[in-house]
Amino acid sequence: MKVSGFTFIRNAVHYDYQVVESIRSILPIVDEFIVNVGQCEDGTLGLIRSIGEPKIRIVESVWDETLRKDGLIYAQQTNIALAQCTGDWAFYLQADEVLHEKDYERIQKALRDHLSDPVVLGFTFRYLHFYGDYWTVNPWGYHRAVRIIRNDGQMESCGDAVGFWLKADQGYLQTVHQERVRPSGATIYHYGYVKPPRVLLDKFRYQVACYHGDHPGKEQARMLAKETYEFEDYDIMKNFIDAHPAVMMQRVSQYSVLKPRRNRWLNWRFYREVMRRGFRG
Repeated sequence: MKVSGFTFIRNAVHYDYQVVESIRSILPIVDEFIVNVGQCEDGTLGLIRSIGEPKIRIVESVWDETLRKDGLIYAQQTNIALAQCTGDWAFYLQADEVLHEKDYERIQKALRDHLSDPVVLGFTFRYLHFYGDYWTVNPWGYHRAVRIIRNDGQMESCGDAVGFWLKADQGYLQTVHQERVRPSGATIYHYGYVKPPRVLLDKFRYQVACYHGDHPGKEQARMLAKETYEFEDYDIMKNFIDAHPAVMMQRVSQYSVLKPRRNRWLNWRFYREVMRRGFRG
């Protein structure tokens, strides 16, 4: 059995992506790792090269700025990396997503157990979405996503690269073809919202442009008018008291709690959000 890992990245230094930790977290369980590095001038290419791991294979690309709508550029760049994968399975990990070493064995077992079963096309992962700092989790983020697919050419990244679909009918793997997907039993630690507020606002501006072009929505426009990103829901988020992946410990040790927070159970806004979005933990 051969397992390929793959991702894309651009401006990792400028936007403070945890991309080195992300790649290091997956290397022990893949045979190769493809990194599609978009053209940029902030030293991202050198950063990836500095990892110095022979499993890593870098491809370079120039982003098509005409695809700056609905996040389609992200799926296109993901598929560039996917096309270079040579394994039986292709394991997608975005640049702010990290695996925990405690999950390595169960991931490998799932892949081995289903290698010879063509019915199984992919595996889902549970998610922890960190918000503002490394001790706070957003329980209302998406709870599962497909991150491993059978690498037989049937599937590709779609939409804004959150998931995959079957090329034959463009049916989303996690919904239309959910009977062909299995749980991996593992969790992905997502750190996209753990950045200095000014850096996060810069990233937010860029993502708004990728999704909405020159026509941001009302809520996006309101945030864009601010000087730094404001974690408006921080006070109603969930505490994280478990251990982070080992590759993240240096970052975590150098970061501070965003701000003091009351118990969310004593905050009326928490109950308003539960009524609006349901209790998610």
